[in-house]
Amino acid sequence: MISELDTYLFGRGTHYEIYQKLGAHLTEVGGVSGFSFAVWAPHALSVSVVGDFNGWNNARNPMMLIENSGIFACFIPEAKPGQLYKYDILTQERKHLLKADPYACHAELRPGTASRLFVSDYEFQDQAWQDAKRSHAGPHAPLAIYECQLASWMRHPGADPSYYSYRELADRLGGYVQYMGYTHVELIGISEYPLDASWGYQVTGYYAPTSRHGNPDDFKYFVDQMHQRGIGVILDWVPAHFPRDAHGLALFDGAPLYEYADPRRGEHAQWGTKIFDLGRPQVSNFLIANALYWLKEYHIDGLRTDAVASMLYLDYGRREGEYCPNIYGGRENLESIEFFRHLNSIIHERCPGVITIAEESTAWPSVTHAPTEGGLGFDYKWNMGWMHDFLEYMEQDPIFRKYHHNKMTFAMTYSSAEHFILVLSHDEVVHLKRSLWEKMPGDENQKYACLKAAYAFFMGHPGKKLLFMGQEFGQRREWCEDREIDWFMLADDRNHALQEFFHGLLTLYRRYPAMYSMDEGFDGFEWINADDADRSIFSFCRYARRRRHPLVFVINFTPVDRPDYRVGLPAAGQYEVLLDETHGFYKTPATRTVIRSEESECDGKPHSLAYPLKGYGIAVLRLK
Repeated sequence: MISELDTYLFGRGTHYEIYQKLGAHLTEVGGVSGFSFAVWAPHALSVSVVGDFNGWNNARNPMMLIENSGIFACFIPEAKPGQLYKYDILTQERKHLLKADPYACHAELRPGTASRLFVSDYEFQDQAWQDAKRSHAGPHAPLAIYECQLASWMRHPGADPSYYSYRELADRLGGYVQYMGYTHVELIGISEYPLDASWGYQVTGYYAPTSRHGNPDDFKYFVDQMHQRGIGVILDWVPAHFPRDAHGLALFDGAPLYEYADPRRGEHAQWGTKIFDLGRPQVSNFLIANALYWLKEYHIDGLRTDAVASMLYLDYGRREGEYCPNIYGGRENLESIEFFRHLNSIIHERCPGVITIAEESTAWPSVTHAPTEGGLGFDYKWNMGWMHDFLEYMEQDPIFRKYHHNKMTFAMTYSSAEHFILVLSHDEVVHLKRSLWEKMPGDENQKYACLKAAYAFFMGHPGKKLLFMGQEFGQRREWCEDREIDWFMLADDRNHALQEFFHGLLTLYRRYPAMYSMDEGFDGFEWINADDADRSIFSFCRYARRRRHPLVFVINFTPVDRPDYRVGLPAAGQYEVLLDETHGFYKTPATRTVIRSEESECDGKPHSLAYPLKGYGIAVLRLK
């Protein structure tokens, strides 16, 4: 089953389908059906397979070492789908380790830690989606992402709420995301993980969708149904580190294998985790093949790469003298740079239409530029700087917002440096940071009004969009992985109104190309007045190609009414009000107020109009 070519490519780090060779696979040998097993453990003295099929006896099924590869392999005719197994590894110190299969496609439900044999027979029905995949998330297409953790999005009712299955969630989550108007859902915690409190960011089963919600075919059904509803699926992907769990990758064959041997490079002291040795071709191959596995086998539409900054800097989370510089004496991780370029190049070559997203929290240059231009090759970068500035501004008492006005305008000075996604993510509503609703100043009603203004600015600002679950309807409590989000709050009319307001913003976003088609640079954006700090009002235009039918945004971030507010306009004509703070989005033209421009200079424009702007008022107008 393992050819000389397989071992050669794996040794070079370029066997992009290595998951079809390593791991456990249903096979027929000499007319006999069974499972082939293969595992990379070059430091081991011997390896055997133990499991339900042999009474977990390590003498029953020893594996053969394939010459010059470090790979052990065997064939077990007694093995059957559904059975549990592990590898019994005899180390150089003659200790026995029981390890889960790094390439297993299915895993035992925690607290169990074994791998599970599985044979997929699922056939996707999403060809129409696949044929149009390139158009779903290109730079000129709308991209509005609902960030979601399935385990805490919704649970079965009862005293001890249990998880919904992937198949149940396909209908419930799919229907909700479709109604709200998101283009994609981004899933946290799909690769198998043992500890609920890690949210899925400490992975032990990189090739196995978590069994909390079902088996691999159940997850394929989930993705398939999302596609048939017109919704893309993005996975949070974690190549930055892995946990120390005894059954996982740490010291896999008794010695550092997947991690760097030098603790100055191989350990995240802050996180208590191990760091992948990307200088070892087989380790890099493990991760790149894993990315392709999700994209090809599960039809995933994008990968959001977690903690990119921690991979790029050798001194990340370390003090002076605690890290090992690169060969040039710098703090850049040259192996990670090469890894990302390799990863993104091969994904875009083999999976056209797929997007890759970097969670990169520093000013590392050219994250979304092509490797041929010296970049890392990602399609998008989370705009963490915008997020922190935006939230710092929103948390201010309205009286003091005028002193922080530049927090809301600064991001436009670097907007063309990368392809950005504006994010209001899960990290900002946990660990005593408070929910977005709770961050808003004022009494309860002011918080709702302020959050509407915040969301209008968020949706109008250039950049693709991401919002974490529960924030769309004003979840008050911080997110907690132990419970579902607070759906009961929709019984409050104010929460329901906020949810509908955000639904209207998403409708506006997807319906008008000016909202998304020219996100980079200033061709699709123009400040009308970026300097009205004293009144804390922002006004700007969004343009589509050929600059026809511009959208004008006016947003008031204080509770003070401005009944005579005058705003300059990009052109003379009739302007219809598409959205305001009271009604939300006006879906039918007949219900929209129409205001004719006047030849009255304002904001450096020869034409303007007067608008009765309320406290925390919002007006989105469109030139007819």
